[in-house]
Amino acid sequence: MSEQRSGIGYGTSASNVILVIGGVSRVSTWLEDYALIGDMQTAALVARDGSIDWMCLPHFDSPAAFAALLGDEQNGHWWIRPAAGSIRATRRRYRPETLILECEWDTPEGTVRVIDFMPPRTGVPHLVRIVEGVSGSVRMSTALRLRFDYGNVVPWIHRSGTEVVAVAGPDSVWLSSPVPMEGHNFMHDSTFTVSAGQRIPFVMTWHPSHTEESDHLDAEKALSRTERFWREWVEKCAYEGDYRDAVVRSLITLKALTYRPTGGIVAAPTTSLPEDIGGVRNWDYRYCWLRDATITLEALMRSGYTDEAHAWREWLVRAVAGEPQHMQIMYGVRGERRLSEWEADWLPGYESSRPVRIGNAAVGQYQLDVYGEVMDALDLARRSGLHSGEHVWGLQRSLVNYLEWCWDEPDEGLWEVRGPRQHFVHSKVMAWVAADRAVRMIEEFGKEGPLERWRSLRDTIHAEVCEYGYDARRNTFTQYYGSQELDAALLLIPEVGFLPYDDPRVVGTIEAIRDDLMVDGFVLRYRTDREDVADKLPGDEGAFLACSFWMANALLSIGREKEARDLFERLLALRNDLGLLAEEYDPRTGRQVGNFPQAFSHVPLVTTALNLSRHDGHRRGEGA
Repeated sequence: MSEQRSGIGYGTSASNVILVIGGVSRVSTWLEDYALIGDMQTAALVARDGSIDWMCLPHFDSPAAFAALLGDEQNGHWWIRPAAGSIRATRRRYRPETLILECEWDTPEGTVRVIDFMPPRTGVPHLVRIVEGVSGSVRMSTALRLRFDYGNVVPWIHRSGTEVVAVAGPDSVWLSSPVPMEGHNFMHDSTFTVSAGQRIPFVMTWHPSHTEESDHLDAEKALSRTERFWREWVEKCAYEGDYRDAVVRSLITLKALTYRPTGGIVAAPTTSLPEDIGGVRNWDYRYCWLRDATITLEALMRSGYTDEAHAWREWLVRAVAGEPQHMQIMYGVRGERRLSEWEADWLPGYESSRPVRIGNAAVGQYQLDVYGEVMDALDLARRSGLHSGEHVWGLQRSLVNYLEWCWDEPDEGLWEVRGPRQHFVHSKVMAWVAADRAVRMIEEFGKEGPLERWRSLRDTIHAEVCEYGYDARRNTFTQYYGSQELDAALLLIPEVGFLPYDDPRVVGTIEAIRDDLMVDGFVLRYRTDREDVADKLPGDEGAFLACSFWMANALLSIGREKEARDLFERLLALRNDLGLLAEEYDPRTGRQVGNFPQAFSHVPLVTTALNLSRHDGHRRGEGA
C-alpha cells in the first residue's frame, strides 16, 4: 500500500475562505494541507501553497516565530511560491524514506520545485528552502514575516552584508540567500526568476541574540547530509509487511517528534488546534505524556529501533524520579514539571477557535493510570532486553508502595476531563497493571519485594473493578463506577492482560463500544453529548484516531479479521497525501481535527500494522 494518495482536495470545500496576502489570494488552510519538517528538536508546518505557518524556535515548546496557523499572516509566516498568476497543477511528496519535502508547481511559464527541510541539528537550528527550476522560466515570489513570542513581537530588522537579520529580546534569526530582499510594511519580500536547471537556496538560522552569527550553512551539502541521515535511519526498520510505506512514514514522524538530546517524544509539535472547529477544546500538546510510554516503546522495539526505545525509557525514568506522590501525567521534553497554562489572547485561533492555550493545566491533574503506564513500560523494556540498574527497581517499588494507599481514590482519568473526579474503570485497571507488573518482576526476575502483599493488592483491585465497573445487564464494562456510559479506553482491558480476549465480558465490551461509540465507522473516546458524562466542556469532538486503531486491534484479537482490516484501511485513507494524521477525524465535516501531526495516532497505526502482519504470518504458518 502506498503512502501517497489523493488527499482531501486542496480548496475543494465551499466553506473554505479566500484570504488575500500581499496581493495574492490564498485559500484557508486545512490541517490536511500541511506537511511536517523538523530537526528532532523543533518542527515546522509547511502549507500546500508554500507558506510556513508554524515554527517554534529553538525547541518544540519555545515561543513560535511563525504563528499564522493560529492567526493570520500578521502573526508570522514565510512563503515561497510562483508569483501571482495561473497555477495549472500542484504536486508534493516527501523524498522516499526521508523528511525532505518537495513541492512542484506547473505554470504557463514552466515548472518549479521548492525543497524544504531542516538538517538534523548539531548546533543551532537551520531551515533550508531550495528553489529549483524544472522547466521554462518561472517568476517566483517570497515574503518573510518574523513575529517572535507567538506572533506578538515584531523584531528589529537590519542587514548584515547580504543577510537579513531579525532581533528581539533573546531571539535572532538570520536569512541568507542570493536573492535580495526588500523591507516594507514590517516584512521582507522579493520577486525573482528561476530557470530550468537553476537552484536558488534560502537558509534561515536561529541563534541567541547575545551570541555571534553562526557559520554559514551550505544548503546543498546540508541536503545531501539530511537525505543520507534519514535513508540510513529507515534502513533499520524491521517491518516488511503489506503496510510498509505507512509504517515507515509513521516512524519517521515519530522520530521527528523526538527531542533528540533527551529522548522525550512530544505528543504533537502544535498547540490549540481545535478538536471542535470554532470551539474551546484547544490544548497545548508540545509535551511528553506518560500515557504514551508503553505503546511507544512497543512500536519502537517491534520495528527495530532499540536505540530510540532506550532513549525514551531513559527519559521516562529521569522524568518520574522523585517522590511518587508528585508524579505527573506529562513533562516537558527535558523533564520539566512546571507547564503552567496561559492564554495568548492576541491570537484569534485556528478558524476562530479560541482560546489559544500555551502550557497545559492538566499537568496538575491526578490520574491514577499513570502508575500503571510507567510500570508497564518498564516491564516491557525489561522483557525486550533493555536492562537497567537496581535504581529503576527501587523507583518501581516506591511507585507501587504509594499506589497501595491511593488506588481507591477517584481521579480525572486518562482523557483529562475537566470535570469532577470519578472512579474511572480504565484508571483502576491500570492500577491493577502496576501491581501485576510488580508481582511479575519478583516472580520472574527474582527482584526483592513484598510478594504476598502485592498479590493481595492485585486481587483486590481486580475484584472491585469486576464488581463495580461492570454492567452485567448489558454485558459491558463502563466508563466509571455507576456510570451508564462507555469509554474507548476499555478496549485496552485485554491488551494489558486484565482479562483474556475470549472472556465474554471483554467481547461484550468490544461489541458495546462498537455499537455506541462508533460514528460513521470511527470510534469516539466517549460521548460528550450526554449529561451523565464527566466532561463538562461545551461542544463536541471528532473520532479519536488512536481509539479507532484500538478497535481494529480488538476486532482482530477476537477473530474478526475482515472487520479489523477494513477499519484499519479506512483509517489509512484518512491520512493526508503525505501520510500524516492529526489527533481526531470529524465525520461531520470530513476533516482532520486536533493537534497535528499526532504521535498518539501514528504509534497505534504502527502497532496495528504489525499485529495484522503477525496474524497473516500465523495464518500462513497454520496452512503450511
